[in-house]
Amino acid sequence: MVENPFFSQFNQELKMNPSRSSSSGKTFLFTSESVGEGHADKMCDQISDAVLDAYLKEDPDSRVACECVTKTGMVLLVGEVTSKAQVDLQRVVRKTVASIGYDDSSKGGRGRWLSTTRPATCWWRWSPSVPRSPDCVFEGRDQEDIGAGDQTEECMPLTILLAHKLNYRMKELSRSGECPWILPDSKSQVTVEYRDNMGAMEPLRVHTVVLSVQHSPDISLEDIRHQLMEKVVKVVVPAKYLDEKTIYHLLPSGKFLLGGPQSDAGLTGRKIIVDTYGGWGGHGGGAFSGKDYSKVDRSGAYAARWVAKSLVKAGLCRRALVQISYAISVSHPLSISVFHYGTSSRDEDELLQIVQKNFDLRPGVIVKELGLKRPIYQSTACYGHFGREEFPWEKPKSLLF
Repeated sequence: MVENPFFSQFNQELKMNPSRSSSSGKTFLFTSESVGEGHADKMCDQISDAVLDAYLKEDPDSRVACECVTKTGMVLLVGEVTSKAQVDLQRVVRKTVASIGYDDSSKGGRGRWLSTTRPATCWWRWSPSVPRSPDCVFEGRDQEDIGAGDQTEECMPLTILLAHKLNYRMKELSRSGECPWILPDSKSQVTVEYRDNMGAMEPLRVHTVVLSVQHSPDISLEDIRHQLMEKVVKVVVPAKYLDEKTIYHLLPSGKFLLGGPQSDAGLTGRKIIVDTYGGWGGHGGGAFSGKDYSKVDRSGAYAARWVAKSLVKAGLCRRALVQISYAISVSHPLSISVFHYGTSSRDEDELLQIVQKNFDLRPGVIVKELGLKRPIYQSTACYGHFGREEFPWEKPKSLLF
């Protein structure tokens, strides 16, 4: 089996500095959740980004804002677009729904859902009053707060990293046919016990794992729980984090037959914490999916992640929060702030100077440096936008300091 790049560095050891001792020895619990591709909200995120990609494939200068709503047998797209591209939206929706797994009538209600899906649209041309200069911010937000830390090689909090990988593993088992009883909808939740080591959050052990997965009716609860433990938990979670006190809630509801839009309404942009850091760090408030690179909700957040990860990978700090503030039609950031939580030998003003020396954070420049005109967005819409090496904002920049 070819290893997916998402897992390429997962089994590497955490980068710890043994010379540091905890200032207080304080420990605490922190929890993050993730959802699978078939979750109704995540389905909408993927559809919105599939629409965006379809426009960018034909016209890289497309301006797209696509929101999606779904419930049993219905998908509604609403938004605005300015593009030379001609896109068959119904085809994009149906293809995306099928790729998620709602494609086969032999697997519960999924095939019936796909065959009766009615994509509808409410689509408008973009307002001519919105400026078009590539160096302008097209749609502003007050701030983008994005961080990085050395809990893992990917510079992601262990809680959200494990939560994503548990969902990914379940989907992998389903797609490969090894566990055909696994259906598209799923949710994971991971609680980790941490120690605060002079501002750096060091994971000690996994306290609790919760897995819920939609399943076919022809498998027993006992078998589901056994396979989730042996083929998912023990494969994904490094053994060093599991002990006799770790708590497991595997399909705690006892049954999960109906999932996705059959059981819940879905909406783009309702999983913004899942998309980022699982509750760690900050968030500017805006969702990512369905928005092209000209919206700093998305491009600004990607740039902030790039900056923060570059600082950590350069050894300038063990943990960083980077805040960038933009305003509509203003080409330069209104403000840039860097916080290192006491994990650096340099003060925060020095780190800010390094950032300003090494990064041009104008939106027009971000688009070019990170290649954000490419149709790469559907792949970001599940399992997190950060911590995945295939994305350009995850490749640290070599810093001059």
